[in-house]
Amino acid sequence: MATSAGRARTALSAFAVIWCAAGALTLITAYECSSIFHPSSLYYAVVLWGWWGFVACALWKIGEHKPFLSGFSARSILLHAGAAAVLGYAHLVGLWSLGFMGLGWYAGFDKWKAFHALLCINRFGIEVLVYGFVFGLIGIVQYQLHAQRERIRSLELERQLSAAQLRALQMQLEPHFLFNTLNAITTLVELGRQEEAVEMLAHLNTILKSTLKRTTPEKVPLWQEMEIVENYLAIEQVRFADRLRIEIKVEPSALDSLVPCFLLQPIVENAIRHGIAHCESDGIVEASARRDGNLLRLEVRNNGLRGGTPSRPGNGIGLKNTRERLIHFYRDAFDMQAAPLDAGGFQVAIAIPYERR
Repeated sequence: MATSAGRARTALSAFAVIWCAAGALTLITAYECSSIFHPSSLYYAVVLWGWWGFVACALWKIGEHKPFLSGFSARSILLHAGAAAVLGYAHLVGLWSLGFMGLGWYAGFDKWKAFHALLCINRFGIEVLVYGFVFGLIGIVQYQLHAQRERIRSLELERQLSAAQLRALQMQLEPHFLFNTLNAITTLVELGRQEEAVEMLAHLNTILKSTLKRTTPEKVPLWQEMEIVENYLAIEQVRFADRLRIEIKVEPSALDSLVPCFLLQPIVENAIRHGIAHCESDGIVEASARRDGNLLRLEVRNNGLRGGTPSRPGNGIGLKNTRERLIHFYRDAFDMQAAPLDAGGFQVAIAIPYERR
C-alpha cells in the first residue's frame, strides 16, 4: 500500500516535470515562430511539444509496469527504434494535416509538395532523435529510482533483521536475570527470611516496571540504566548481606549520556556470580562511569578470590551477549576489555562514543 502510494506520488511529480518542460518549449517555439500571442504559432507549438509530452508520459507509465522496456537491452532498443519510427512519422503526418485546417500554413503550396517538404529525411531524423532523447532520459531516471528503492528495501530488511537479532539477545538476557533473582527469592523464603524476600520482590518490581516499558531494545540515559543496576545490587545485598560491599562512582557529566539498555546489569551480575559468590567475606563490587572527551568510559570490577580463580570460570551469557550488543550499536566504534586483575578479581572496561538524546 505504502509502496503504491509512493510510486503514484513519484509518477505525478514526473508528469508535472514533463508538462512544465513541454510548456516551456511550447512558449519558446511560439516566440521563435512569430509570437506567443499569435494563434497560429502558438497552436503549432502546442501540437509540436504536446505530442512529445504525451509520449513522455506514456513511456513513464510503460516503464513502471514493464521495467524491461525502460532498460537499455538489445531487445528494448529494437522495440523503441521501431516505436520511434512509427511515432515520428505519425507526428509529422499530424503536423501536415493540421496545416490545412484553416491555419494557412501552406497557402499557395500543393498539399503533397508540402507533405514531402515536411517529411524530409532531416525532419524525420530529428523526430527519431527527440524520441531517443526522451526514452533515454526517462530510462535513466527510472533506473536511478529503481536502484534507490532497492537500496531502501535492502536497508529496511537489514534493519528488521538487526532489530530481530538484538531483540533475541535482549530476551536471552532478561529471563536469565529474572530466573536468578526468583531463585534467590525462593531460597530466602525457604530459609524463613520473609522480610528480606519481600524487600527483594520490591526491587524486582521496580526493575520489571522499567524494562517492560521498553517495546524495543534501545539506548537509554545512563542514569536510567544505573537505576536498574542499583536495584539489582540492592537485591544482591540482601542475599549476601555483610559479604558484599558496593561502590558506585558516576560523574555528573556522564549521567545524561546514552547507553544500550541492560548494558551494565549482566556485567555486574557476572562480577557477583563469578567473583563475590566465592568470597567468604569482604566482597567488593565497584562500578564507575566518566566522560572522557568524546568517549564514555564504564568500568565494573570485583576483588574476587585472591591467589586463585573461581571454581566456575567463564564469561557466561553476560559478557558474550554484551559484546554482541555493543557490536550492533557501535560496530567498530567501541572498546571492551575483560580480564583478571593482578591483585585478584576481575575487571570489565568499556569505552563507547559519548551521545546525548
